[in-house]
Amino acid sequence: MTRRALAALAAVTVALSVAGCSDEAPADSDRIVLTPPSEGADHTHAPGQEHAAAAPIGDGTTATAGGYRMTAVTVPAVGKPGDVTFRILDRTGAAVTKYVPEQTKLLHLYVVRSDLSGFRHLHPELGEDSTWRARADLGAAGPWRVVAEFTPEGAGQPLVLGTTVEVPGDWEPVAVPRGDAATTSDDGVVRVRLLGAGTVSENGRLRLAITNLDDQPLTLGSFLGAAAHLTGFALDSKGFVHVHPYGAPEVTDDGTVLTFHTTFTQPGDYRMFVQVRVDGLLHQVPVTATVDAAP
Repeated sequence: MTRRALAALAAVTVALSVAGCSDEAPADSDRIVLTPPSEGADHTHAPGQEHAAAAPIGDGTTATAGGYRMTAVTVPAVGKPGDVTFRILDRTGAAVTKYVPEQTKLLHLYVVRSDLSGFRHLHPELGEDSTWRARADLGAAGPWRVVAEFTPEGAGQPLVLGTTVEVPGDWEPVAVPRGDAATTSDDGVVRVRLLGAGTVSENGRLRLAITNLDDQPLTLGSFLGAAAHLTGFALDSKGFVHVHPYGAPEVTDDGTVLTFHTTFTQPGDYRMFVQVRVDGLLHQVPVTATVDAAP
């Protein structure tokens, strides 16, 4: 048996580093493996936060919500890395400069192509000119949605604002995989498999299994203070979905199983981007989840 196989069978631990990996990136760095997968307004929090935080205002489909506005949005051209930039203004038109941290960051930025074929989860920095900046390489032309999730100091609840920016160049839309085959995917190293469908409920559960390509469980590191991060978008409404694991990972016959607490309000298909850290590297694997109507 290989050393990797032996490690895969070990009990899962959620830690800030992986033992024996001296060149591991910091636990919350954004170094990510983006190997193409083999197949081509709900919000929940990490344990202890499920009921502490209010539901967000906005679902990422509009640039204005709750008296706040996302403006001056730019994205890099195709062909080389560049900055995604934007500003957040309050109802008076003044730039927002004070935020409440969530999942170790002041603001989470999601850049997704309109056909959901490309996705970037970024953590921009706020400059002295009140402009947020994050380095990114979008890799393809087309319409890209820029979605910001944040909580202004004193606001009392998070906001999710978004707008679409056209990246010039030739492009063809890519169909989102659907059906049973789309519930399992991998990036060449990590495999993600959904275990059943989600349900419209204020106290729902969505379970998925993380394995290697031999379907053996994997030991997960920490990303943004949790064992996994799941971001998704409803295929019909394009509404934003953000979910964190509920409780610790479990090693089962299905692999390393993560359970997410969900509060889906609308049935339908959702394209989910699952991010987990294995051996110090951040892996991103997309799957399509079905959310059924309430019984």
